[in-house]
Amino acid sequence: MDNKNVFIAIALSMSVLLFWGAFFETPRQIDDKNISNQVEKKKESIITPSINERQIVKKISRKSSIDNSKRIKIENNNIVGSLSLKGGLIDDISFKNHKQNLENNKNVEFLNPAETENGFYVETGWTSIGSKIKVPSKDSIWKVEGNNILSESKPVVLQWNNGEGIIFKKQIELDDKYLFKITQQVQNKTSNQIDLYPYAQITRNKIPDDIQNFYISHEGFIGVFDEELKEDDYDDIEEKKIVREANEGWIGITDKYWMTALIPKNGENFKSTFLYQDAFKANYILNKPTLINPSSSNSNEVRLFVAAKEVETIDTYAADQNIEKLDLVIDWGWFYFFTKPLFFIIDYLFKFSGNFGIAIVLITIGIRLLFFPLANYSFRSMAKMKAVQPEMVRLKELHKEDKMKLQQEMMALYRKEKINPASGCLPVLIQIPFFFAIYKMLFISLEMRHQPFFGWIKDLSAQDPTSLFNIFGLIPWDPPSFLIIGIWPILMGASMWVQQKLNPAPADPIQAKIFAFFPIFLTVILASFPSGLVVYWTVNNILTIAQQWVIMKKTTVKTR
Repeated sequence: MDNKNVFIAIALSMSVLLFWGAFFETPRQIDDKNISNQVEKKKESIITPSINERQIVKKISRKSSIDNSKRIKIENNNIVGSLSLKGGLIDDISFKNHKQNLENNKNVEFLNPAETENGFYVETGWTSIGSKIKVPSKDSIWKVEGNNILSESKPVVLQWNNGEGIIFKKQIELDDKYLFKITQQVQNKTSNQIDLYPYAQITRNKIPDDIQNFYISHEGFIGVFDEELKEDDYDDIEEKKIVREANEGWIGITDKYWMTALIPKNGENFKSTFLYQDAFKANYILNKPTLINPSSSNSNEVRLFVAAKEVETIDTYAADQNIEKLDLVIDWGWFYFFTKPLFFIIDYLFKFSGNFGIAIVLITIGIRLLFFPLANYSFRSMAKMKAVQPEMVRLKELHKEDKMKLQQEMMALYRKEKINPASGCLPVLIQIPFFFAIYKMLFISLEMRHQPFFGWIKDLSAQDPTSLFNIFGLIPWDPPSFLIIGIWPILMGASMWVQQKLNPAPADPIQAKIFAFFPIFLTVILASFPSGLVVYWTVNNILTIAQQWVIMKKTTVKTR
């Protein structure tokens, strides 16, 4: 893609973004009418300490919180951690196959105890509406029945007795990857029928420090409600509580690479609430109570998904567990139908080549080949435009006092040489979805995280670590982040400059200056982008230069 067309593409893309935001994006708003009347009328008497209480954070260290509490160990091939017997909270989960950074071998820590500054945890329980039944809270101490280590095919059972003839149990199961199944049972040993409402809640004390806060990738609250995907940012929830109701779906909180989700049993009507109350909370409560007759028991089931956003894994869960649109927790974007297939192609190329950077190069070549005929058409027209530049200058001098005559002569010249001045727009318009798709795919891809290329690029998901301002490491000085302009961004900027020289110069001097500045501008902007994206753009530029150069050498025109 030549620089002029890139400029046009960016302008068109901004227009698309503005148009979409103004006319198509569904407004995020509270639908209070959907709240169950029964629940709403009795909400003042709800005994839900965990949902209604304000969050108190002691800000102790993660290690201290874990070491100083009674816990059950959790471990399988993908996750390791523990659950707290105080409250029965799942609040300690790390991903075994994903490291925090390349400098150490420490696992990514995702869920954290409630008492810590970065508390992020999941609770399940029961709430009583219109009665004074004592239910377990976050402070309740659960007892372990039997097995005291939660692992694949080895569930654990927790018990809590309210001292009034009602026993609460939780059976927690874990599969071989990321899925928990929590079965909550109530045993009623009284002489009265009781009704309780099961709920589940994800709580996060604060916005994560490493949030990207970038429009291209959603981070925050997410859910599917009767097949409709809803995404809400943290700042949206800080401003207002959002309530929704559905018969099928799930709710969760997602990061760029990690996510957690609560999945009620299909067909159970539930009310979901996203809110901020000293902490961010995503919870649901069933609108229909669970009835427990005297001297009997009843139960409810919820699935908990705490996972790294691995495409193959999530797709498998969505299909096997019948979880509607779970795959959309990976933010494929508007061009989903392009983005996801491109991922599968690059993933195949990665497995074939053994290097994600090589896979990027190969898919870039593939895209160039796909658009080769369109690009040829565009480049031939631009080559002719450049070739007739001297004639156009002559015509402007000859008819500088007669604009109409000048226009007529220029149109005659275009017809004679079979030049379409707008020929560059069509290829650009067609390529915009593909450009955004591959950009999006590389940006969100967990599979690219911590993948090396060659030389100094040890992580394609991070920016190029070298910098022009310390002469690429020759000077022992670490420049500030805004001065880190690496080798690959410079190569990208240089390739854009070369492209400019192959294109017809703009007739307007001001426009010419803008275009001349554009490679420098993009070099600075893209310096902070993941190096995998910069590699893609640079290779694309080099292939474009080669194609343009060959076409220009073969293109001749007669202007007299």
